[in-house]
Amino acid sequence: MRKREEMRLFFGIACAILALLMFEDILHGRWFETEETLQEGGVMNLFLGGAVWGMLSFGLRLQNRRWKPAYDRFYEEWKQKLKKQQIWFGLIELAALWAAAMNFLYIYEHSWEYSNYSTGYALVITVLIQGIVCEIILLSYMKRKLEEYMEALEEINKKNLEAALRSEQMKVDLISNVSHDLKTPLTSMVGYIELMKKEELTDVLGDYVEVLSRKAQKLKEMIDSLFDLAKTSSGNVELKMEPLEMNRLIEQVYADMEDRIAQSGRELVISLAEENTGFTADSGYMYRICQNLLENALKYSQEYTRIFLKTLVLPEQGEKQKVRFEITNTAGYRMEFTKEQIVERFARGDESRTTDGNGLGLAIVNTYTAALGGSFDVNIDCDQFKAAVEFLK
Repeated sequence: MRKREEMRLFFGIACAILALLMFEDILHGRWFETEETLQEGGVMNLFLGGAVWGMLSFGLRLQNRRWKPAYDRFYEEWKQKLKKQQIWFGLIELAALWAAAMNFLYIYEHSWEYSNYSTGYALVITVLIQGIVCEIILLSYMKRKLEEYMEALEEINKKNLEAALRSEQMKVDLISNVSHDLKTPLTSMVGYIELMKKEELTDVLGDYVEVLSRKAQKLKEMIDSLFDLAKTSSGNVELKMEPLEMNRLIEQVYADMEDRIAQSGRELVISLAEENTGFTADSGYMYRICQNLLENALKYSQEYTRIFLKTLVLPEQGEKQKVRFEITNTAGYRMEFTKEQIVERFARGDESRTTDGNGLGLAIVNTYTAALGGSFDVNIDCDQFKAAVEFLK
């Protein structure tokens, strides 16, 4: 690369010497005919163009050899440098035009010495042409710098993406392995606790065993959720897609959770669409999505408030309609989080952690919905929390 730049510089110098010789000839060619002057001026512009190309290209590389801007602000620095160089080139061209104009005025005032004004015309035209050549060379050089930056940035982004994917896979593997290793001893503990419940125990011991049973069952559910979440996030799942009915699915989830809903003290208001709410999905995953959304509303809603469950068929968008299930509740705590934060694993809107939850519910909804090809959305308006899932009919 260095040898090529030196060759370019030598070529530019050689062209500059030839151009200067012709320039001097034109400048003193007082008795040239117009056609002869313009022809010689054209040849001179060819040599001068070669000189500008070789020397300016070398100069730009030399000037910017230490230019290593940070990638996060490269484009801003690139624009500033281009603007600064264009200003300098513009000032130089204006100075050259002024000198050419002064030369033309001199010829005009001393017309008795010159056969015509072609020498003055030739110099003005030369300045304009070489100004355009300089602008083209500058833009070409800056374009190459931008392309080099984009290629380097693409390579950096590629490496970052690969590192992020490896990191995410490591997290998934860690959660899967830990969940799997915990399930075996926990299953044994649950089994022994169930055996203890069948023995004759004092009232105090019976209460202790009952508490142990509930906590162990809760821990088992959380580990199962972690394992399922990690498995789904890795894409290592087999989906059994089949025709489903959103209205029937909501009715089934409500019926299965009716006792818990009654104990919660919340009132459920259900509004089911009159249209056909059929769509295609995995029944097990869809049941878990709807169940988690309802459990989330029961855990985190204000006591003695209403929870609204609604299904609807959205107007046709593109080729197909969408089926939507949304659930709205009034939160029992201050909601100071975003959608992105609340769907993170172990994230909870109740930062005081006084409610019964582990922060996996909406993360599971988000992951399962994406795996089924649907979309999950959260809308927060003051104390109103609305979560919705949509699927193509």
